Amino acid sequence: MTPEREQKLLAVLQRRQPDLTLIAEQVHKSRNIAALIRNCDAAGIAEVQVVKPKEGYQQYRGTALGSDRWVDTALHDTLDLAIEGVRARGMKVYAAHFSEQAVPYREVDYTEPCAIVMGAEKEGISPRAAEQADRHIIIPMQGVVSSLNVSTAAGIILAEVIDQRLKAGFYDRARMPVAWIARKMFEARYPKVAEFCHRQNLAYPEYDERGEMLAPGEWNDQVTAGTAPAQTAD
Repeated sequence: MTPEREQKLLAVLQRRQPDLTLIAEQVHKSRNIAALIRNCDAAGIAEVQVVKPKEGYQQYRGTALGSDRWVDTALHDTLDLAIEGVRARGMKVYAAHFSEQAVPYREVDYTEPCAIVMGAEKEGISPRAAEQADRHIIIPMQGVVSSLNVSTAAGIILAEVIDQRLKAGFYDRARMPVAWIARKMFEARYPKVAEFCHRQNLAYPEYDERGEMLAPGEWNDQVTAGTAPAQTAD
């Protein structure tokens, strides 16, 4: 990795927002999930929450254009678990949903810690998601068809999120934990090692705050001997 590439990547990672996320509820088309992840990358979201669809979760990289390398994906078996997780981090829940209580998406304060719920294709969010949300938001539309593709709708809402947070200076300072940035820098420096570890269910080798491996030779010996530590659940 060149010094220029390192500095550019570090600057991008430092602008990630620890108090902002998107919840994809039962979005079953993998292309749409990938497009949502790409939108999250553009908004500086560090981790997207995916509620596993009934059809099963399948990762699709094409539409993400590599964004999935920089945005973590947290999989949840149920919506309640996803919402419990974001509320434990102090986030409000805004759901994209047509209802009598819904307000235009620009009228919401996205500088507060928040999670935005986007629903499945055609059906939208579930009644449970509507019930759990702090507010319902809508995108005012003037056409015959009153809905947008989920990734398009998310992109429109996140553009407002970006604008509000830019004006508030949220992207002007490093806000992510040092350990998270170091992990992403390691994965960028050693993509083949990271992929190998995932495939073999191994813990990453030790690395410093810049993502540089501390003892690559020792780790290689452990892998060869079959004594490299296994990956542990977070």
